Amino acid sequence: MNLKKRMLGAFAMSALVLAGNAQDSKQWFSNIKLSGYALTQYQYSSQANSKSNSFNLRMLRMSLEGRIAQDFYWKTQIQFNGNTSTLGNSPRVVDLFVEWQKYKFAYIKVGQFKRAFTFENPMNPIDQGFMSYGQNVLKLAGFNDRNGSHASNGRDIGIQLQGDLFKNANNRYLFHYQVGVYNGQGINVKDVDQQKDLIGGAWVMPVKGMRLGWFGWTGSYARKGTWQTVDAKGNTVDHSGTRRLQQRRYAVSAEYKTNDWTLRSEYIHSTGYAFKTSYQKESDAKDCTLSSNGDKAEGVYALVIAPVIKKKLYAKARYDYYTPTGSGSKARNAYEAGLNYYFAKNIQLNAEYAHIIDRSLLKENYNMVDVELDFRF
Repeated sequence: MNLKKRMLGAFAMSALVLAGNAQDSKQWFSNIKLSGYALTQYQYSSQANSKSNSFNLRMLRMSLEGRIAQDFYWKTQIQFNGNTSTLGNSPRVVDLFVEWQKYKFAYIKVGQFKRAFTFENPMNPIDQGFMSYGQNVLKLAGFNDRNGSHASNGRDIGIQLQGDLFKNANNRYLFHYQVGVYNGQGINVKDVDQQKDLIGGAWVMPVKGMRLGWFGWTGSYARKGTWQTVDAKGNTVDHSGTRRLQQRRYAVSAEYKTNDWTLRSEYIHSTGYAFKTSYQKESDAKDCTLSSNGDKAEGVYALVIAPVIKKKLYAKARYDYYTPTGSGSKARNAYEAGLNYYFAKNIQLNAEYAHIIDRSLLKENYNMVDVELDFRF
């Protein structure tokens, strides 16, 4: 708790110092803003042998951002988790980057930030609209990744180039591209195997509100530790050192937002083995044993968010499918429906029911209820 207070105090002090500097050097520092948001939650699950019924403090984020010499945008963001099972990972830095934005066709970003993969990954958790991101995004875009890496909120450390091209007669761009080079290890850690991830995407915007996108990812996730294999004679062989798991992924995405409606769907396919143990504490990062799930995974979601009362009340539904094995043997299907209500611009209540069919469980069927009160400041 003392660490949290110190980080929060340092964050606030930085804001005051930068604000003071902005008064003295307006030509260098401008538009400095301290902001944030919080997600509070009630969640019920009827899953056999793992029932839950609890109020949670899901997340608090605080951001400090601004501009330097007009052409450079910078941002730093820290996250506090209320989930007592992951307090060891909280607080943590999730964003810390600077981006050169002089030319719309070529922005250059350096630091720690969202990977250039899928439409949903860069969305704010509140704007995303449901109780969590799609399963395929969570497992295949670097949130709680299937490869075993630590929770990274879809982010990594690297450098990215992005831009918009081909402006039409209505002053609307028709094409966007983005490509980045990253460590491949997730947030707040150095590279392990000296092989970088190359991730890129592009989308066209043929009509206002529509995006049709394609993304690709090639790289690796690695650990330094120990593992065992079995040779041709059936003998167990001990190994130690760096173990690199190649990762190859692609995504196809579509979104259409018009008249306060949102329709979005994304398919992601992954090839590459995973470590058996997810990295949650330091000792986990030394376990290089492979998962039994094999080297393929895929998932797809499709959702609609429809206005009942424009800008006030929305109905929503989503179908969400993911399999960690590339086959249906461990597939998890989620059928979701709910409502989002805006009390004001910066505070909303989200309610959702989900029926789950998880084939990795002995009792496949169970239900979930999620209610969240989210606010921004």
